[in-house]
Amino acid sequence: MKESLYRRIARELAQQILSGQYPVGSLLPTEMALCEHYQVSRHTMREALRDLTEQGLITRRKGSGTQVADKAQHKGLNHPLACLEDLFFLAKNNPRVVKRIDEVVADYDLAQTIGCEQGSRWLHVASIREDSENKDAPICWTDSYASATFTKVRQLVRSDPFALISDLIETHYGIQSEEVRQTIFAVTVSAKIAKVLGVEPGSPALKIVRRYLDRDGNTFETTISVHPADRYACSIVLTRAKG
Repeated sequence: MKESLYRRIARELAQQILSGQYPVGSLLPTEMALCEHYQVSRHTMREALRDLTEQGLITRRKGSGTQVADKAQHKGLNHPLACLEDLFFLAKNNPRVVKRIDEVVADYDLAQTIGCEQGSRWLHVASIREDSENKDAPICWTDSYASATFTKVRQLVRSDPFALISDLIETHYGIQSEEVRQTIFAVTVSAKIAKVLGVEPGSPALKIVRRYLDRDGNTFETTISVHPADRYACSIVLTRAKG
């Protein structure tokens, strides 16, 4: 589904707010200045600002301008996911710390989860995503599974901690992500990873499984991330289908 112009502008402004480019309490540029910057009509810009208002990121008062709201302080918590670029934004602001790299053979359960044939070999990267502002409270634990033929990934994930593994594969192997299929579950944190995440075993969490598909519809990487409930909010934009 093609993203509308005003939603793209709203997403870009939201990223700038959540990254701290516009701190809490500061004013965004005037509506006219934003129109000139993005080369859009006032109607389009007002729709974009309305979207940000509904997200709780800004407040608008006549004669006072557009102010960044207190909610934007929780920039490590809220992550808009309207398109693939939003995943890149999340990665570039929260470094990966690799805990283990090995090769695994997919059993039945793993094959069902990551979308592969049972008995196939996969490169497994276990890591956390640090919160750039609180290293004692990682955003998530992630188990990434990529084709075992992508041998360069072993070194690349350590040398470039801000890149998505899918992005590294694209850059070095010429495979492009055409689609990401995402499934979200409510789970509890296992004892195995609770200490690393700094939470109690059995505490609530979100489990997000993302399958990265190439142009032929084949899965070339799957990530399974567990986010403690108080450290992640996934914002997804839904629009009405046209036609």
